[in-house]
Amino acid sequence: MNPVSVAIKRYLPKSLLGRSLMIIVMPLVILQLVSAAIFYETHWDTVTLRLARGVAGDVAAVISMMRRNPGPENESWIFDLAGENMELVATLKQGAVLPNNSRPPDGLMERMLTRALKSRVGKPFVIDSESEDKHVIIDIQLARGVLRVITPRKRLFSSTTYVFVIWMVGTSLILFAVATIFMRNQVKPIRRLAIAADDFGMGRDVSAFKPEGAAEVRLAASAFLIMRERILRQIAQRTDMLSGVSHDLRTPLTRMRLQLEMLENIDGVDDLKSDIAEMEHMLDGYLAFARGEGEEEPRPMDLTAILDDAAAQARRKGGAIDLHTEGQLTASLRPIAFKRCVTNLIDNAMRYGDHVSVRAGRRDDAIEITVDDDGPGIPEDERQEVFKPFYRIEGSRNPGTGGVGLGLTITRDVLRGHGGDIELSASPNGGLRARIRLPL
Repeated sequence: MNPVSVAIKRYLPKSLLGRSLMIIVMPLVILQLVSAAIFYETHWDTVTLRLARGVAGDVAAVISMMRRNPGPENESWIFDLAGENMELVATLKQGAVLPNNSRPPDGLMERMLTRALKSRVGKPFVIDSESEDKHVIIDIQLARGVLRVITPRKRLFSSTTYVFVIWMVGTSLILFAVATIFMRNQVKPIRRLAIAADDFGMGRDVSAFKPEGAAEVRLAASAFLIMRERILRQIAQRTDMLSGVSHDLRTPLTRMRLQLEMLENIDGVDDLKSDIAEMEHMLDGYLAFARGEGEEEPRPMDLTAILDDAAAQARRKGGAIDLHTEGQLTASLRPIAFKRCVTNLIDNAMRYGDHVSVRAGRRDDAIEITVDDDGPGIPEDERQEVFKPFYRIEGSRNPGTGGVGLGLTITRDVLRGHGGDIELSASPNGGLRARIRLPL
């Protein structure tokens, strides 16, 4: 991928709200920048130049009147006329000479005033726009001395510049606030839909969820509700079917067991009893798979206590279990289903290994549980296959060598129903490691 595109994506907003606001705000910002550029290039420069030409024209008029009406006796009424009608304060410093000032014009106002004075007056001059805040001083070299003209700064500056900037920034902020409010209201239904989908994946009740928002969001929400009903119906049908078949098969098996108990000293009776025991064991596995999580509701549970119970149960069966938990671990769980999940993993580890190690602790925003054994492990190419129903690495269907192939299937179903998952890898102990992650 292009490094430039990668860098751009890194700084782009990740949320839908942020991207939507960017789609709205970016054209607005570009429009404002273009408007400001056009304003400064045309309006402000043009207006400032015209104002400067007005001041320069008045100064040129004063100088022209002084030239046509020479003498100190005429200066008084000329300067009074300039003050009354031109807002200029003019004085003449007899015999004065302008200092040698080579400083270039600073700012737009000085540049435009310099340009206008060169065009209208045509004499040496010096502009002082820093000595006073509200006035600009112009010194002009005449034959009899230096003419000082003081003009109000407002005659050379247009306040429409600040007004334009204030309106531009103000309207942008208002439009941004309105867009944020409206876009947030549009994003809320999408966020609620995501939360409902996540809750449904964890087995929580989402019956209160209702479609809302824009038409497209309502359509997606309606599709989610229809999908939810289909999934629940399929789960119910699977459960009813397997439960019914298992229940119906138990009745003839029970009769067969009773009849076999009445038979004595007949060849093959023990084999038949073993077959019936195997079938009952398989039916128990089918029922456990069919029940899944049942109707058990999740609630905050002490995960440490559940692991302690599972480890104690394994020790009663003669297993060597090393359990270590990092502090108090609490999560929203279906306790019976989750204990069945952990028990399946520990039983599998005990079946193939001599020593089982269980570790649990918090990792970032999840609880991680690892079950390690020192058995033969599972080949890497079969670590995903073992989660399929009825799949067994050992090809026969003998329960004594590994059950009916539903233990890991049930375990993964339970964990995904809690919003978590399980993965298998090689254990540091030489066998298999099962890692569980449960979101908090």
